[in-house]
Parts: sequence; structure tokens; C-alpha cells
Amino acid sequence: MEVILTADINGLGYKNDTVNVKPGYGRNYLIPQGFAIIANDSNRKMIDENIRQAAHKAEKLQKDAEELANKIGDLTLNIKTKAGESGKIFGAVTTVQIADGLKEKGFDVDRKKIAINGDIKQVGEYTAVLDLHKEVKKEINLVVEAD
Repeated sequence: MEVILTADINGLGYKNDTVNVKPGYGRNYLIPQGFAIIANDSNRKMIDENIRQAAHKAEKLQKDAEELANKIGDLTLNIKTKAGESGKIFGAVTTVQIADGLKEKGFDVDRKKIAINGDIKQVGEYTAVLDLHKEVKKEINLVVEAD
């Protein structure tokens, strides 16, 4: 029996693969659980169209991420926070503060896509990496100043 997988199945195949399985395994497990659909002509056309559309969407997302990285350019973000006289910060600079600083500059980046190299607990210069897409990463400079 030929089926098209709708999910990754360990040891069998990946999503959108067409595989041959025993009829009982297909009818009694894969299809009722929603892991596969019967591989007929209409389902094959539907899967081909879904693959084509997903490729187009992924290409657009990557292009948008590259445009955002180019707009950011060599941005240096100034972050003001409370600090003691020795330059030690009360608390730490977090990704939320970096995301807010980017938003003030006109760049909307989710805080979950920001990675800080180490903890920022002193006044000074640091770098952070923006993970805009799986293939597009942008490094920005941070200047932490006492408020």
C-alpha cells in the first residue's frame, strides 16, 4: 500500500514522502492517527502544491530577514540602566531591553531571537546576535551606560 506521510515517522520517512507500507499498518495505524494519507492522484497533486507554496513562503521569509539585516547595518544600540559607582549594573541587561531599544529605533525583533554573548552585568561595550532566519544572523554592538 502506498501512502504519503503527513508527519515525520522515525524509521519510515519524512513529511511529504511517498512510502510503501503493509496494508494493515497503513489502514489501522498511519491513516487513523493522521500520520499519512492514501497516495492517489488528487492527494499527490495536493502535496506537490503544498510543497511549492511552502518553498515560496520560506523564500519570502528569508528575503525579508535579509532586508531587515541590511537596514540594521552597523547599528550601535545604547542602553541606559542603573549602575553603581564602580560600573556594576543593578541586575543585568536582558534581551527584553535590547528588543525595546531596537523597537525605539524602528526595528521589530522578537526578544526570543536575540542572543547575548555572556551576562551583561557591567557598564561597557558588548555584542548581541540577532537570529532573523535560520540562514540570516546579524551581529549588533551594545553600549551599556549608567543612567
